[in-house]
Amino acid sequence: MNNDIFDFSEKSFLNVADIIPRDGSRDVADDIQNIIDANPNRTIYFPDGTYILSKPICTPADPKKSVSLQLSKYAIIKASDDWNSEEALVRLGGKDAFNDIYTDGSNYSFVGGIVDGNERANGISIDSGRETLIRDVSIKHTVIGIHIKRGANSGSSDADIMNVNIVGRGDTSSKGVLIEGWDNTFTNMRIAKVFTGVEIRSAGNFLRNIHPLYVSNYEDYENSCAFRDVEGGNFYNNCYSDQFGIGFYTAESRLSTFDSCFCFWYSPKMGRHTAFKAEKKFCSVVANFKSGFRNDTENILLSVGESGGNGILSNPIVNPNILADDTYKEYLRGEVIG
Repeated sequence: MNNDIFDFSEKSFLNVADIIPRDGSRDVADDIQNIIDANPNRTIYFPDGTYILSKPICTPADPKKSVSLQLSKYAIIKASDDWNSEEALVRLGGKDAFNDIYTDGSNYSFVGGIVDGNERANGISIDSGRETLIRDVSIKHTVIGIHIKRGANSGSSDADIMNVNIVGRGDTSSKGVLIEGWDNTFTNMRIAKVFTGVEIRSAGNFLRNIHPLYVSNYEDYENSCAFRDVEGGNFYNNCYSDQFGIGFYTAESRLSTFDSCFCFWYSPKMGRHTAFKAEKKFCSVVANFKSGFRNDTENILLSVGESGGNGILSNPIVNPNILADDTYKEYLRGEVIG
């Protein structure tokens, strides 16, 4: 294929619709990849329309080759019906891996639009590089909405994710966000129709105003979880678990910090609601934690696998009269605010 037709170097504004269809009539994965490869250090714009992909598209992590993808509000990147890849539709830093924050071009991004997994694909992944930005995106019908892979800087990916809405496909494999790279920030996100809202397998992550909502089919409901923290060393502020079987979970005896977080249940469909669960010892710091339980279900404020942890539960906001056990009292500092 002649890549000259994909070269927009003489134009001040790179518009993919100049040469590829945006009506969803055919697969344009190779065309978009050729545009990316032929236009280093450019912003590539997708106007309103539907762009069908049969395989992932990859942006370079090398700052000298990187691009930023910008979509208009109703531009849709969608997996084809014959999609057959375990990778995401869009792999940021998916080629030419690099660890560099000093060279111009290191801060590439994906901004705007809609990413539709068609019940088959993952949405967006960050595979390499640093300083990657995902912003103002609606991600629909995905297995995993956003996947932050282990980062280029000794595991750190240093990404910023903000103003993103995710809707999964509703089965037990569906996750909103999977985080394996370290040192990322997540702000202002809404997540629905997933079994796990956010799963964190790394440390140094900061989450603020993240709101997973459980609206799936209630299969294995008691193990559904809004925030699943496997590694510890993470920071949560104003994060909200809405209707999950487990609101917040820490693996092993991990320590993370939770400030002004909230659980709420409105449905009695399952019998047990657990606000905070420690797999083994409870070692986290949890302050000003509010749980809005129903009074006709089994309600657990704090569940621990082993006693003896040095965690702190400070000034929880809950009605103690509707709790099924008092394990939380071992770690209580201050008063229960009912």
